[in-house]
Amino acid sequence: MEPPVRPASTGTIIHGLSVGEVLGVSTLAQARLIAGGSGLGRIVQRLNVMEVPDVLAWVKPHELLLTTGYPLRNTPQSLGRLVADLDERGLAALAIKLGRYVDELPDEMVEQADRLGFPLIQLPDDVGFDDILNQVLTDILNRQAAVLARGEEAHRALVQVVLAGGGLDEVTEGVAGLLAVAVAAVDGAGRVLATAGPPDDVTALRESIASDGPAVPPQAVPPANAQAGGRDFVSVPVVAGGHHHGRIVAYSPSGAIRDTDVGILERAATVAALVVTRQEAVNAVESKYRADFLRDVLTGRAGSPERVTARARAFGWDLERPVTVLVAELDPDGDERTAQDRLVTSWTAATRRHDPRGAVAGFSHEVVAVLDARVDAARVAKDAASAFSDTPPATFSTGTSRPSPGVATLPEAYAQALKAARVGRQLHGPGAVAHFDQLGVYRLLSLVNDTAELHAFVRETLGPLATDDDAEHADLRRTLQVLLETNLNVAETARRLHFHYNTLRYRIGKLERLLGNFTDDPHLRLNLTLALHVLRMRGI
Repeated sequence: MEPPVRPASTGTIIHGLSVGEVLGVSTLAQARLIAGGSGLGRIVQRLNVMEVPDVLAWVKPHELLLTTGYPLRNTPQSLGRLVADLDERGLAALAIKLGRYVDELPDEMVEQADRLGFPLIQLPDDVGFDDILNQVLTDILNRQAAVLARGEEAHRALVQVVLAGGGLDEVTEGVAGLLAVAVAAVDGAGRVLATAGPPDDVTALRESIASDGPAVPPQAVPPANAQAGGRDFVSVPVVAGGHHHGRIVAYSPSGAIRDTDVGILERAATVAALVVTRQEAVNAVESKYRADFLRDVLTGRAGSPERVTARARAFGWDLERPVTVLVAELDPDGDERTAQDRLVTSWTAATRRHDPRGAVAGFSHEVVAVLDARVDAARVAKDAASAFSDTPPATFSTGTSRPSPGVATLPEAYAQALKAARVGRQLHGPGAVAHFDQLGVYRLLSLVNDTAELHAFVRETLGPLATDDDAEHADLRRTLQVLLETNLNVAETARRLHFHYNTLRYRIGKLERLLGNFTDDPHLRLNLTLALHVLRMRGI
């Protein structure tokens, strides 16, 4: 198993020479490494000369510090602490001329340099500091110029991808060609969207991403004394508009990815962010177009069945077969600002899993799916709810229509699903899943659009029990409901309500004085039952 993907630095990439490369220049051909060999990969970006004992106030990270030892000639005991101080400040190495002012370095200093991986270099006597400064700085500037030129080349190539309308496939191919590595574009959920590079390396990269999971490791700025060695894996985040869209991941089995390559990967991540943003804009337009078309279909304004099926086919939808309409409507208590987008996403994913040719689109407060009638609608709703519930507190209620044989009956099926969703919520609370055929008498009551008439029926039938203005009346209404549910079984009603038998008989008498002799009049019982159903369904 490959090691996990390591994050790239989000700090400035240090362009310079490693200490090992500095030792290879001609003026330092006779230099000798005294200690700290494990730190030869430290980056040298600038040079400095130690002229005063309190040099720590003047040094900077990534410096190669040159000294004759003159500032330390009277305090040789300070040499032991000097290595730790320089390493703490991020210096690359210390190069010293021995024999003139300092004969040899103390054992404590050498041991500490080896422990910290801080290179100590003995300079040849016949080389002047000006020669070292000139040659090393020239090499550093040449290296930086080459890095900048390479970065500019990469920038032009990647920008051309965007200008030519390319996508993530072209971005990964461009980076893989520039760096000669395997590259993958990964979304925020850990799914690989595009890959490029040698097939075997791409396979290893995919395996590593799969084991690493969807989370992007926290990005960290490397310490100033970071090594210059190459890496196997590098991960760079793709961020646009303050939103994290995934990452660009590169892999080289030979560990050939250097810090200078990370700069190119960061440019690629910027281009990938542009590609993702552009695609999101396109998707938003297409999504609105799909939603407008499906809304027209469900309201009967999309034209002839032939025209509807032809346009639906262009979206990849099959509306010629028997279908079922599902409506998922946000419950009122949720945060609609973000919940609607999540509702669309969860239902789109669930629809694609269960019926790739099904139609799905988001409206202002709901999502509508038109699925093959043979698909288990309850299972689709459960899958969508499972994905949606990952980020509470919003919930949604789902309604399912009867099977629709064709395009012409889709408006009727949509109305059925919408009624099922709303009545189901009123009956069972937020998050309900209801089928139109399972609404029973509520299905008939839902067909009455005259709310005022329903209000009047409830008031006429229940009288003072129609409102909750009086706590006693609300309590009596509860007693009436249980009596009707138990078919006037006094003993069972008393048990359910935890009343004494005589107490319940007293309450029945009081109810009959308010409502009439319902214990002997089946028609009155029916009216009372319907009024209670309306009250429960309409919330009035």
